[in-house]
Amino acid sequence: MTDPDPVVRKADDVEYEAVGAAEGMEKGVLIGDEQGAPNFAIRRFTLEPGAEVPEHTNEVEHEQYVLEGEYVVGIDGEEYEVEAGDSLLVPAGVVHWYRNEGDAPGAFLCAVPNGDDEIRLV
Repeated sequence: MTDPDPVVRKADDVEYEAVGAAEGMEKGVLIGDEQGAPNFAIRRFTLEPGAEVPEHTNEVEHEQYVLEGEYVVGIDGEEYEVEAGDSLLVPAGVVHWYRNEGDAPGAFLCAVPNGDDEIRLV
């Protein structure tokens, strides 16, 4: 295996798409396997005011960093109010969800291992 080449992506080069089961949420892959990252992907999610993401699980762990806004995250039956600067670990297989009750958008970075990530609604 050869070492990857360095990559610098401009914000305008990242395409965002709606997240299927979550109205008001969009995802952009900042760096991932398509850019030659061998192990991890960094994604940026936005949560519009009023957005709700239903309870679901993922096959892989998630490390998250809140960039802006305030919103509620449910993890394994507990609710957490998060804001810019907060960090989260969502272990693989753990039920979690999001809800933006505020008037301002929320955004977070999410780092995950590359590869398939089966999402199951609960």
